[in-house]
Amino acid sequence: MGSGRSSRAPRVSDGPQDCGAGETCLTPSSWSRTVPRELVHRVSVAEVLLTDVRPCGRRAFCAAAVWPRSHPTFPRRPDARHSPWMVVETLRQLGLYVPRRHFGVAATDRSLIDDVSYRIDPAREPRAPHGATEITCRVTVTDLVETPGSGRVSGMRLRADFLTGRQVFARADGGARFLTAERYAAVRRSPPPGPPRSATGRPRPQPALLGTASEADALLALHDGALVVDPADTHHPFLFDHETDHVPGMALLEAARQAVALRSGGRLTRPVGGRMTASQFTEHTPPAAVQGTVRGRVAVFRFRQNGAVTARGVLRYP
Repeated sequence: MGSGRSSRAPRVSDGPQDCGAGETCLTPSSWSRTVPRELVHRVSVAEVLLTDVRPCGRRAFCAAAVWPRSHPTFPRRPDARHSPWMVVETLRQLGLYVPRRHFGVAATDRSLIDDVSYRIDPAREPRAPHGATEITCRVTVTDLVETPGSGRVSGMRLRADFLTGRQVFARADGGARFLTAERYAAVRRSPPPGPPRSATGRPRPQPALLGTASEADALLALHDGALVVDPADTHHPFLFDHETDHVPGMALLEAARQAVALRSGGRLTRPVGGRMTASQFTEHTPPAAVQGTVRGRVAVFRFRQNGAVTARGVLRYP
């Protein structure tokens, strides 16, 4: 019987790494501990995936992340593949950490992700081993935007390659803006209604039809003949880890995935590629309708609220 304590030394990568920018990382990445939770907008330390981010060239970074084997919301599949949302969530955390740690974006600034895309190579993606999977990311910052006269960074794009060992198995890309608290308040104008304190009681599909393991993970319900965003758990430990004044992008992506699973009769549940663009905030109330079509292995979706499309995108399946 083991003692319950590992005798292994802290994990670091084996020597310098190719960062994809014609440079090598002089200091190996570490998977020993997570980055500070506040720098990736997480309350629960258990939801922090990043463990190390280091410069390795002009506007290039080498990052390390740990993907848990048994994530409660997005568990591994029977074939031990991780949820594709691990790719998107890692990019989201990079999009928060890199600007604050390396580009002087203030901790009080509000981050708005305008678009995100990703693709996974199913033939190369890792299977979950014992414990967790150690991931390396090669990150490149482009399209840097600075506020005239101040030098303050107000926007950028991030592109990330995801590797196990030296093999790239996924790529992701996203654009973000950073607003001061004053500017954010001006954009929002008046405080929007907050999220409901509990589930509304609207009828919802069975979890299996949405491709979820638990009813608590369901994000959709039926309302006036439409499929709408209506979380079963408004304090969901991953999707609503902290209070927000609008529906988070990760929740929208998962709602879109659940809608596709339902409309395809359970045939399409695990997208290996996709993109989403947000044109405006999706508010908690009134509930946003999830519309779209499924054609073969491609699904197009959009969220409509108060007569306007707030976000749209596409998901692709193997």
